[in-house]
Amino acid sequence: MSTRMRFTIWRPLATAGITLLVAAFLTPTAAHGAPRESRPVYSYEHAIREAVWVDTGLDGDGDGRTDRVAVDIVRPREPAAQGRKVPVIMDASPYYSCCGRGNESQLKTYDAAGNVVQTPLFYDNYFVPRGYAFVGVDLAGTNRSDGCVDVGGRSDIQSAKAVVDWLNGRAKAYTTRTGATTAKAGWTNGRTGMIGKSWDGTIANGVAATGVRGLKTIVPISAISSWYDYYFAQGAPLYDSGPDWLSNYVDSPDARAKCAAVQQKIVDGAPRTGDWTSLWTERDYVKDARKVKASVFLVHGMQDLNVRTKHFGQWWDALAKNGVERKIWLSQTGHVDPFDFRRSAWVDTLHRWFDHELLGYDNGIDREPMADVERHPDQWVTSAVWPPRGTRTATLHPAAAAQPGVGTLGLRKGAGTAAFTDNPQLSETDWAARIDTPTPDKAGFSTGPLTRDLRLSGSSKVTVTATPTTATAHLTAVLVDLGPDTIRDYAASGEGITTLTDRTCWGASTAGDSACFKQTRANTADVDYTVVSRGWADLGTYADPGKGVPLTPGKAYTITLDLAATDHVVPAGHRLALIVAGTDKDLIDPPADTPTLTLDLSRASARVPFVGGADAFARATSAAAAAVTPGAGALDGVRTPPSARRIP
Repeated sequence: MSTRMRFTIWRPLATAGITLLVAAFLTPTAAHGAPRESRPVYSYEHAIREAVWVDTGLDGDGDGRTDRVAVDIVRPREPAAQGRKVPVIMDASPYYSCCGRGNESQLKTYDAAGNVVQTPLFYDNYFVPRGYAFVGVDLAGTNRSDGCVDVGGRSDIQSAKAVVDWLNGRAKAYTTRTGATTAKAGWTNGRTGMIGKSWDGTIANGVAATGVRGLKTIVPISAISSWYDYYFAQGAPLYDSGPDWLSNYVDSPDARAKCAAVQQKIVDGAPRTGDWTSLWTERDYVKDARKVKASVFLVHGMQDLNVRTKHFGQWWDALAKNGVERKIWLSQTGHVDPFDFRRSAWVDTLHRWFDHELLGYDNGIDREPMADVERHPDQWVTSAVWPPRGTRTATLHPAAAAQPGVGTLGLRKGAGTAAFTDNPQLSETDWAARIDTPTPDKAGFSTGPLTRDLRLSGSSKVTVTATPTTATAHLTAVLVDLGPDTIRDYAASGEGITTLTDRTCWGASTAGDSACFKQTRANTADVDYTVVSRGWADLGTYADPGKGVPLTPGKAYTITLDLAATDHVVPAGHRLALIVAGTDKDLIDPPADTPTLTLDLSRASARVPFVGGADAFARATSAAAAAVTPGAGALDGVRTPPSARRIP
């Protein structure tokens, strides 16, 4: 059977004796010459399934004893019988019992002895036969673990770090939740890779930021890098709830009974004012990027409006500054796992990544392009590095034109003013649809049609000087590609995918844990414009991004908004637009007042990273471009993203 076969359901029919015989000849270390790929030579049916409880050294629930976190292990039996140690793939999650993982919301299941039968996703099915152990950790306060959920804080991170320490002989574990019999991890060499989407991937970021020894790589998918930026954007609240709601959502019944003090501490430490507190400092992993020793394979949807793309942008930049080995995939989707938008390539690439990072195989993945970017649905391009070489920031200026609120965007400094009144019932899709029409709710500025393609790659900043009429005001700035395209429909329920009924199989199955998952396909929309980057702020944070103050009506304030990272090509014939407005409906909460804001365009700018910098922008906006007549009809885009409580 070819080692490249991916769609086979591995039938648990072969006897253990045959499996051992095959393993003796085909183990990765026994291959002729230097191995390049781990192969499925171990029995998944006969894998060892066990649970231990690792002591975190904390007493989060205040019951007088240190908390133990439940660790479910699936590992190949044959290497242990041969005295060979295996590396570990770990997913630490708060969701194993309350909410599920993956597109099919799978939960952990157990047998009568309390050993895991099903672990969500394909990691154990696929990698255990290839000589890896899979470890699923219940974060403190969830499922079968002690302690309290503190949403990205010390308890969350220590829940997983303690397990890495145990795998490397530096922490204690027990065979039961309350007993005294200890358990050793003598079956592993301690080389650990962490993976996970959203909150799970966030834990991987946080553990890597401790610099813990033994953690060799992390694969954060749609992951948070600073919890403040999950709940606020420069003081502007993104959701109508804080981390206390989230901790209560995932707390086990036992934790809810014991963790009132922790809940209150979270409430007190995360005021809805949007001010930065010590709680947020503890949950900011970016500041500790210098401690990261693990390599990082980062994946994010460029239209993720749950864990927004500022998270990957600032994390990536910090890792690059500190020389961390890294790789990146950027899709057109929203909050979607790569298993569900590029399945075959994802499994193959992840397999090779873990083989290289955990088994030490020289398979060439470290010499391949750093970045894969989805340019159109299911159409990918690569970059040797990311952002690409030659990417430089160009400073663009909005300027007034003949009609109010319908201005130009170029390299020359602008003049005049533009005014708008915050309308919390409208969003970026409403503004973009009327970019060429004067409306009271936004100020829009665009180039003429480009004469050649223009690639944005990285994070932008928009600086405005705004005079409000009220004591509170929120601002939004968005960059928009104006022109027809077919894109993934990130605003639909699947956030760019449609789930089908047929299944494909990725690894070995047992009666209790199938390796077969529903297929998906791209869900697309034909649009006249695409919002490519966004940023928000409370104008009251003009002097200090960490603390807002009341505004004086009639006084001008200068503020810089951080726009989220992206990689997007504005094609020749399209236009690039900047829109500045107030509340972005369903993406930030409105201020207490309904301000009108007047922008001083002579003091407004957008610093945008283009491949080729300002020269590339100048060439793309040459005088050969035709003029655009304002007042055209409304443009079509994706619908306004649905209003829903976001759960990372």
